[in-house]
Amino acid sequence: MRPTAKFSISFGLVTIPVAAYNATDSSASVSFVRIHTADGGRVRNQPVCSLEGVEISPDEIGRGYKPGDGDTVVPLSDEDLDALPLPTAKTLTILAFVAGGDIDPLQMGKGYYLGIDSPAAAKPYVLLREAMERHQRVGLGKIALHGRETLAMIRPMEGALVMQVLLWPHQIRPMDGVLPERQAEVAPNEVSAAEALMDSFGELSEDDLHDHYREALEEIVAAKLAHREPEFPAGEEQPAGQVMDLMAALQDSVRAAKRSRGEDEEAEARSGRTAKKSATKKTAAKKATATKSASATTSKTAAKKATAKKTAAAKKTASRGGRRAG
Repeated sequence: MRPTAKFSISFGLVTIPVAAYNATDSSASVSFVRIHTADGGRVRNQPVCSLEGVEISPDEIGRGYKPGDGDTVVPLSDEDLDALPLPTAKTLTILAFVAGGDIDPLQMGKGYYLGIDSPAAAKPYVLLREAMERHQRVGLGKIALHGRETLAMIRPMEGALVMQVLLWPHQIRPMDGVLPERQAEVAPNEVSAAEALMDSFGELSEDDLHDHYREALEEIVAAKLAHREPEFPAGEEQPAGQVMDLMAALQDSVRAAKRSRGEDEEAEARSGRTAKKSATKKTAAKKATATKSASATTSKTAAKKATAKKTAAAKKTASRGGRRAG
């Protein structure tokens, strides 16, 4: 890969020369061209001067800045931009280290891999990476890229440093009018059902990370070129219509997720084993109870017989004593 920019990272008094490489490939995404529907001809964006009405070549196109809401445009040359008193033009100065979770995902922009730009940068590069890994922090700073100053986040990833361009806070629009005036209320059991559904989800598979839209689009194009009907694999049909019973939908979703991973059969087998164990325990308990009852009955009978014998013996002794006295 060729670097798109070169600058230095300033970490206190430590300077790390780095080269930035594009971490994403925009050419891999699906893109369309505009055509004239009547004949299929390409519709192009031609750079035309608004004053002369003629097409302009690329080497005649420069930069201009429009202050305020008026029609005035101020031309700016490369020399004007190079003369800007910006320390961020060639250096990304780390201003703070924060937890990665403190960064609003809405601010996340384009990503760059950062590699060392000189042999002397190897040791401080590794030092900064390992310090952030151990401290579990990301670095925040500012850098001028492509003629604009921007916030940037530096973080360690798989043995390297990665820079993520961040939007300025004022570029994040407020949520005015997004939320309804009256919030819907959910019951605790509905929240519990939703949590159970979340727990039933498995990890992402390779197929989940596959661009099926691009693949289907390429099949349509190939079918049109071959003058045939496109062929698509049969997929599951998604239920249409509005779900009225939220709890039923959540419970059905949990069961469907478990079925997709074959957990229902395991649950049934475990349930069967548990039922057998429970029945065995109950039978054993009943037998033990019956044995205890029989034992108790036998003990009571023996006690009664012993008591009767003692009583009879006492009566005989009393009777003999009476005859002797007479």
